[in-house]
Amino acid sequence: MERWDKYWIGIVLGLIMPATVGYVYIETYGLRPALEMFGMALSQTWSKLLIVSVFPDLAFIFVFYAADMWKTSKGLLIGAFPYILAAIAFLL
Repeated sequence: MERWDKYWIGIVLGLIMPATVGYVYIETYGLRPALEMFGMALSQTWSKLLIVSVFPDLAFIFVFYAADMWKTSKGLLIGAFPYILAAIAFLL
């Protein structure tokens, strides 16, 4: 398992997973037309979407933490920060 315990693996997963989850969420619930129509006027919707898309990252942080893969877990947290900060920015 030490072979997979790298910061860069966690950071890449932390950046890709929320984007993928957000895309799947938008496509599954048919939010694309509403987001295109109203654009940035739905800042609270974007904020909530970003928060929902970070949940898988947070779940995998605990999975890797329990597997004693500390560096990957920290990398996931680092990769999740841009999404969390963007969600906060859309609220302000």
